[in-house]
Amino acid sequence: MEAFAEMVAADVKPLALSEPMHAKDVDNLWSEAQEIAEKYGIGVYREGNLVPTQLFPIEVAQGKEVLIFHKENALQAYLDLKESMASGNNQQAEARRFGRLLGYPPHYINQLLAKHSDFRTLPDFGIKATNIFLYYKDLSRAEDFYGNLLGMEKVSDYEFAKTFRVSEDAFITLVDAELGRHKAEEPKTVAIALLTDQLPEWYDFLQEKEVEIKYTYKPKENNAHDGFVAVDPEGYLLEFETFKQHPENEKLMPQLRRYPALPTALNAHPLELGFYGTVTWMYYEDLQEAERFYEEQIGLPLIVDQGWAKVYQASETGYIGLVDEKRGMHNYTEKKGTSIAFVVDNLEDWYAYSQKHAPFTLEREMYSGKEDRYKAFVGVDPGKYFLEFNAFLEHEDNTRLFEVLSK
Repeated sequence: MEAFAEMVAADVKPLALSEPMHAKDVDNLWSEAQEIAEKYGIGVYREGNLVPTQLFPIEVAQGKEVLIFHKENALQAYLDLKESMASGNNQQAEARRFGRLLGYPPHYINQLLAKHSDFRTLPDFGIKATNIFLYYKDLSRAEDFYGNLLGMEKVSDYEFAKTFRVSEDAFITLVDAELGRHKAEEPKTVAIALLTDQLPEWYDFLQEKEVEIKYTYKPKENNAHDGFVAVDPEGYLLEFETFKQHPENEKLMPQLRRYPALPTALNAHPLELGFYGTVTWMYYEDLQEAERFYEEQIGLPLIVDQGWAKVYQASETGYIGLVDEKRGMHNYTEKKGTSIAFVVDNLEDWYAYSQKHAPFTLEREMYSGKEDRYKAFVGVDPGKYFLEFNAFLEHEDNTRLFEVLSK
């Protein structure tokens, strides 16, 4: 009980619940609970009828009581919720409201909902990798830039689409705009952060190769991150970025260290340059709406909060970044010359769930790609970015891709 009381006192949790107990057991603990609450300057409430939400089994507290450690406003918020539910409101929204009162982050609320209801999010179906589709007039020039100049490994070649591996499970696919979902003329309202600890080396290398630099490298000692922005052959922005030890990055840094940088094939360079992850930055008019969508419908955990930009972990080394268009490198546009893709373990089940529960608008129903090399379906997020969910099939063109995805 003391640990719960301390968490409430420190505002780690608005409310903290004891385990459900029989009334006689609560009687035995009541004096001690009051003393603990007084010690930490909070209150304790004896609840004999805990609200039954979708977070927990209905029978979890039936016929039992719980002790609720609280501050005054949090208890009132709980009682307000209880009153609302007494009038018949008891859906997912009420469960989330109760979860927030218990201090649970959205991804943990998602896990509890999935355990005790038919609610699911994308991680329940397995995310094997992230991928971003970019669209080009001159595909061969783009292929030369990413493959030969940046030294990324090409892991599949469908002729009209070439996929390059950036890090452990993050990919970039270059598409012939004449044959792809988007046209080359559409606004390139996306930026790809290539995560590296070798910013000076990359900066010197790209300058030597006369790659266009949009924002120069100006490191600052106390920044949460440093970087510079280069421009690819048809105008997509590439942010070479290093996240540093900083309060903002305390959840991210241990994850970044789990996987070494994937070396590029720049054999002529004296240093082994490489990348250890990607962040796909997307730009929104309504950042809060986008946050709710990726947290509650897609189900990605927030790992960096910059205020006007949020970073979510999608795969082990692939991240999704949501940016307020008023502060970011791009303004919001209706159309986007990109698609954001997730390689899904159980694609058929995720598709069936998406059809039944409609977590997003379906742009295209499930289809098989040419020569049955992959299956996919496409949704749309609140900012009108296309989200492609796919699975690769056994095919000779996918041999190397299967090798890296199975690691």
